Amino acid sequence: VQLQASGGGLVQPGGSLRLSCAASFLSFDNYAIAWFRQAPGKEREGVLCISNSGGISYYGDSVKGRFTISRDSAKKTVYLQMNSLKPEDTAVYRCASRAFRCSGTRSAYNYWGQGTQVTVSS
Repeated sequence: VQLQASGGGLVQPGGSLRLSCAASFLSFDNYAIAWFRQAPGKEREGVLCISNSGGISYYGDSVKGRFTISRDSAKKTVYLQMNSLKPEDTAVYRCASRAFRCSGTRSAYNYWGQGTQVTVSS
């Protein structure tokens, strides 16, 4: 099982980025995919999750109204669309998967992708 995160980069405040998490496992439709992020000196925190059936869970209020998550079963990919980015969104973003339902608990996720760096700075 592999998860491949991509799409990070340097963006100015107010800008947008779209992160992708590509999954290699055949049973993609049976898995929830979540995005976590970790800023320097801080704990890893959940951002958003999409369940196997498309239900969306937000973890924390800071990204509501700015970030959205979607999944494409044909491409076995989950997308994190990040708009109106702020410097405090700067972090390493990682995707993770678990069977069916979302969870806000890191330890609930079985598989993790490598991180992709998002830097929001002028």
